[in-house]
Amino acid sequence: MTIAIGDRLPDATFKEKTKDGPVETTVKDLTAGKKTVIFAVPGAFTPTCSLNHLPGYLDNLDALKAKGVDEVAVVSVNDWHVMGAWAEHSGGQGKIHFLADWNGAFTKSLGLDADLSAGGLGVRAKRFSMLVEDGVVKSLNVEENPGQATVSAAAAMLEQV
Repeated sequence: MTIAIGDRLPDATFKEKTKDGPVETTVKDLTAGKKTVIFAVPGAFTPTCSLNHLPGYLDNLDALKAKGVDEVAVVSVNDWHVMGAWAEHSGGQGKIHFLADWNGAFTKSLGLDADLSAGGLGVRAKRFSMLVEDGVVKSLNVEENPGQATVSAAAAMLEQV
């Protein structure tokens, strides 16, 4: 079953690369008492993710924060080394959270996993975005085509905050 508006996010633990190595971040750490934007990508460094989806959130970070967003996080079924390298390469390190859902547990618990094996990627996250307030989903935007970032883009999220 896919998570829906009004549902509480399931418990999950991510890994995030820091200068001191990996740290664990939980859904509760990220969302408790906060307004949080979470967006997911099929893979770090993939074309749509790196050229469109992520840059939109980095470019609109100040506008999101001005509308009361406390945290912005990107999630991908990648390891923390890859997510850390992507954070550094994109210029997003220290601006948003780059969360490794290394085993896909969070993505699967949301019902937002996709088998992209035909493209050589294996099981990954569908491309989506959500606005979460104190752990509860307030908006959910899932792309029908993983090669597009329109309904889950930062511009669309700005209209929902």
